[in-house]
Amino acid sequence: MRHSLRETWSGLKRNIAMTIAVVVTMAVSLTLLGAGLLTSMEVDLTKRTLYDKITVQVFLCTENTQGGRCEAGKGTTDAQRESIEQTLNANPEVSEVVYESKEVALAEFQRVFADSPAVHSRTVDDMQDSFRVSLHNPENYAGVSTEARGLQGVQAVQDQNSILEPIFKWFGALQWATIGMSVLLLVAAALQIVNTIRMAAFSRRREMGIMRLVGASNIYILLPFLLEALIAAVIGIVLAAGAITAAYWFVIDQNARTSISALPWIGWGELVAAIVSIAVVGIGLAVVPTLIATRRYLRI
Repeated sequence: MRHSLRETWSGLKRNIAMTIAVVVTMAVSLTLLGAGLLTSMEVDLTKRTLYDKITVQVFLCTENTQGGRCEAGKGTTDAQRESIEQTLNANPEVSEVVYESKEVALAEFQRVFADSPAVHSRTVDDMQDSFRVSLHNPENYAGVSTEARGLQGVQAVQDQNSILEPIFKWFGALQWATIGMSVLLLVAAALQIVNTIRMAAFSRRREMGIMRLVGASNIYILLPFLLEALIAAVIGIVLAAGAITAAYWFVIDQNARTSISALPWIGWGELVAAIVSIAVVGIGLAVVPTLIATRRYLRI
């Protein structure tokens, strides 16, 4: 074991430039991978939380509204209102239908604009009554919205999903772009490890030849190369873990959580899970290329 540690230290000093390159590449790639994982966790958490609150709101016609399936100068009749409610309740995607009268709509308007001069600008006659529709799976809002728009007496349909969907798509694109860049850098790190082992094997070919002559085992010959790769990987993992921890603390814990309190935010548990994931990837990235390279260049 002492010989293996001595050879490992000697190899690290001999290939210091390549070792530093491997460490930096691995640290950057694992940091990007960790950032991608945290972004994915945050998007999933936000989706679960917001989708539970998302509804489809079906606005009915009044004498003053135009467009949709309204008749000029006429509001939705009682018969049309009952038909709309029955149709919505019959849809298998719908879990609940709640009627909101004009009085309820006015009360909500006054609550939202309580501190604004506009609070007294509306009366009951200016408001629209509506149905607030909850879904079993809020992601399947399109069919319900399309059906509601075709019903007589419906002026407009507002689905909150259409507002949030572009935001989630942007987050998803950011997440996959981050993970994609990290994968490319991880491949680069793996190639650098293979190249480092190739150079080390060439520089130690005489020593390895002697070890084979005296009956050294394959594990004995392999161990210094494996330790070199693992040391570089551990340093890269520590740097990446420190980077994503600092980013989490500054961006989420100290800023986003207090300034955007309406959204749910991932906690330290998710951060630990991301660090464990990049540690597993980092160790695997060190071990697998090393075993492949030693089998090829050392023939063990």
